[in-house]
Amino acid sequence: MKKKSAVKQTESRENFIDKSIAFFSPGLAEKRLRARLSMEFLNSYTGASKKRRSLKQWRTFDNDADSDILPDLPTLRERCRDLSRNNPLASGAMKLKVTHVVGTGLRLQSKIDRTVLNLSDDQADLLEAKIQREWKLFFDSKDCDIARTLTGTEITRNAYRQAKENGDALAILPRRKVRGCAYDLKVQLIEADRLCNKDDVDDTDLLAGGIEKDSAGAPINYHFLKKHPGARYSFANNEWQVVKAFGTKTGLRNVIHLFNPTRPGQSRGVPDLAPVIELFKQLGRYSEAEIMAAVVSGNFTVFIEKEAGAAGNRQGFGYSNHGDESGQKLNDKDYKLGNGLIVELGSGEKIHDSNPGRPNPNFDNFVKSVLRQLGVGVEVPFEILMKHYISSYTAARAAWLDFWKYVLSERKLLTDNFLRPIFETFMWEAISMGRIHAPGFFLDPTIKAAYLGADFVGPSQGQINELVEVNAAGKRLELKLTTLEQETAALNGNDWEQNNVQQIKEKKKQIAGGLIADDDGKNPNNQGG
Repeated sequence: MKKKSAVKQTESRENFIDKSIAFFSPGLAEKRLRARLSMEFLNSYTGASKKRRSLKQWRTFDNDADSDILPDLPTLRERCRDLSRNNPLASGAMKLKVTHVVGTGLRLQSKIDRTVLNLSDDQADLLEAKIQREWKLFFDSKDCDIARTLTGTEITRNAYRQAKENGDALAILPRRKVRGCAYDLKVQLIEADRLCNKDDVDDTDLLAGGIEKDSAGAPINYHFLKKHPGARYSFANNEWQVVKAFGTKTGLRNVIHLFNPTRPGQSRGVPDLAPVIELFKQLGRYSEAEIMAAVVSGNFTVFIEKEAGAAGNRQGFGYSNHGDESGQKLNDKDYKLGNGLIVELGSGEKIHDSNPGRPNPNFDNFVKSVLRQLGVGVEVPFEILMKHYISSYTAARAAWLDFWKYVLSERKLLTDNFLRPIFETFMWEAISMGRIHAPGFFLDPTIKAAYLGADFVGPSQGQINELVEVNAAGKRLELKLTTLEQETAALNGNDWEQNNVQQIKEKKKQIAGGLIADDDGKNPNNQGG
């Protein structure tokens, strides 16, 4: 029975072409029919079906990364920037990410490889302290900015926001002598709009999105407009500056390109808000409409119904033929709403009140539901996005832990693709000038990597229940699962080495002042008993 059913089904699927082929070549017709049946009945994924009613109108494209991204990128940037300026939720999401990922800054902790460099602990400690002092001298000064406007931390914060808002952030590392500044190295941020193909030529395999590449896909040159394309008062918008990706002699990066690639061969980044642009915009419109409806419902709202030919006095509605508050002449359709108006009707007129039913009792629950979707789209849990910590301690703690994983991954991206290239270039200059003594740095890549070992530590996560967190840290130290340095950085973002030096200094002063006894139990202010 099954065979007959199958035969009957296949026969019913034969069309004119199938029958014609079967007449001349039965074997070819059999292969053709077998292939069609395999496509229709042996397909493993219903999501690939083009016959289902719910999917057949779904148009997709098999483009490469640049073909999908680059044509839409200018519009995406413009709309994401507009949301960041004018939409409170989108603006809050951007500020939230910048605050937690960068915050007060990512502090350098030099971690040179003592074994490779054959240094004692004391020698390594002194060298690490020297590197950190020199970096602080360079990075904490506004002289590190080509425009002498931002400190290194402010540059980092700005670059990270640009990467999230525009899809990518760019910086070049020129050198300029500045009186009183120890280093010639400078950082110049460039907005993503300025990176585009020279002379506006079309994209190719080797030139796309303003980035010129070699056959392996490595960047060779970056094409920058000398002025922003949207600059209102500039006449140099059609002039380009081509910057080599790497230095010819040093091999160091001349251009830092901070973005998060999600596909192989991707040349430019995509703004974080791109998947949720429409949702943010529609939610903003809905919120504005609900607010306006609530304002209107707070006034005495009426509709005027009059008989044909009747002309009444509308003074009671705040209407005046003499003009409005600004002196502008009003027409016959201009009315004003107000609180507690006394309405005087004209002959043949009557009114009907309007009840818009605001505030909408479903507004809050609906908005929360949409915000949960938005939170998933921007990788910020709802509780964090809305600062809504009223469900329970466990839920709030889980939300923070989930968000903190995102923060750490973003710090890693920012460190590896922005701060480390700057730090490496800084070390080249510091060692070349003799401000840092590092034998073998320019001779052996292994020794070079040993000197460049470093961590960038940001603000800590903070604690919801500080006593519980501190006790847990103590237990981890007791079980040798962590170190004092790691726990200090995690709990309050401080440097254990600096804390230790300061604590020794404080203890000596307290002993000298008689506030505490020394290690032998003697109090210098009470030696006579």
